[in-house]
Amino acid sequence: MQDTPLATSLGLANRRIVLGVTGGIAAYKSAELIRRLKDLGADVRAVMTPAAQEFITPLTLQALSGNPVHTTLLDTEAEAAMGHIELARWGDLILVAPASADFLARMAHGHGNDLLTTLCLAARCPLAVAPAMNQAMWACRSNQDNVALLQERGVTLFGPAAGEQACGDVGPGRMLEPTELAQLTAGLFPRQILTGARVTITAGPTREAIDPVRYISNHSSGKMGFALAEAARDAGAQVTLISGPVNLATPDRIKRIDVVSALDMYEASMSALKQTDIFIATAAVADFRVENSQNQKIKKQDNSGSMTLTLVENPDIVASVAKHSPKPFTVGFAAETQDAENYARQKIVRKGLDMIVANDVSRQDIGFNSDQNAVTVIWKNGQQPIELASKAQIARDLVTLIAKRFREQDKKSG
Repeated sequence: MQDTPLATSLGLANRRIVLGVTGGIAAYKSAELIRRLKDLGADVRAVMTPAAQEFITPLTLQALSGNPVHTTLLDTEAEAAMGHIELARWGDLILVAPASADFLARMAHGHGNDLLTTLCLAARCPLAVAPAMNQAMWACRSNQDNVALLQERGVTLFGPAAGEQACGDVGPGRMLEPTELAQLTAGLFPRQILTGARVTITAGPTREAIDPVRYISNHSSGKMGFALAEAARDAGAQVTLISGPVNLATPDRIKRIDVVSALDMYEASMSALKQTDIFIATAAVADFRVENSQNQKIKKQDNSGSMTLTLVENPDIVASVAKHSPKPFTVGFAAETQDAENYARQKIVRKGLDMIVANDVSRQDIGFNSDQNAVTVIWKNGQQPIELASKAQIARDLVTLIAKRFREQDKKSG
């Protein structure tokens, strides 16, 4: 496992957080809160009330979140596509921090007179609020009634903290610090078998150019790698998918890097290792490439009825990954047409892998281009067959096995 704070703290990997910012001096903390949420792996989109914009600019939150900041309910360009409804559907959680007394009152009584309250009314995801106000306002009976009503409806309350306030008063009403808020937010989501892990997966074929219109490739469809990417994401991992040329849509909430040749895939894979805890090599990488591919199309008459190609060996991506220091948990695939299990056992030793998946691609009902598969998973002191099933189900079973072995190895190294 890579020795970085991210490797054990990505408790919000793949999570989408709508951060509501209301008016109050604590709005300046929202900028730091975005950073902390992103540190935990979240994708954050900010929504600001008009009062919030008096304390901090939308440009600041946009720069930190990497997403446009939403400020207006009646934005004709956005609302042409019902933008506020789409944003409500987008989020896994709406977190309002700071939440002013005015916002709490309007939410408690079902007002929808600005973008933020409208989002909260339209959302089906959970809602959490981090109150921030003067201690006397916090203690006011009307405010306490509003807070109690919201909690009865399932709204999660973060804070407030007690201490010295901007006005000089001392007491409860301060917004919790951004680091604590981010951790509390992560705690609202259940931990999964790969929560906190960063997974890089290679998928599909590579193409080795002969000339600008011809290439050497194979029959890999990429379906197994894409299914694994989705299964790892659903298990809580932050997933990078390095794909050769395939006709598959990018799965939601997954970072995709498109490559063509084996050298392209090698470079992308090695670059990704700085942020990789588990590396799964499902791609069918060409073992060889043309030594001197031509810049212009080779004409038939130029070759007197024959053509000779000189091939040179491509780098072995998964073996190179397994030799990298620090080494990620490395999983290889052995796509064979005969004696798949025996060849797989040789590969796991020769390439220094932690696990290998043996796949008999000679069968017509599984393997390349098929929606089904059957494999045998092998590691140093054991193995487990996974019987014929859809590639989606095979992927889920594989991720369960990989996660178990990865966690066991991580405990030993820790």
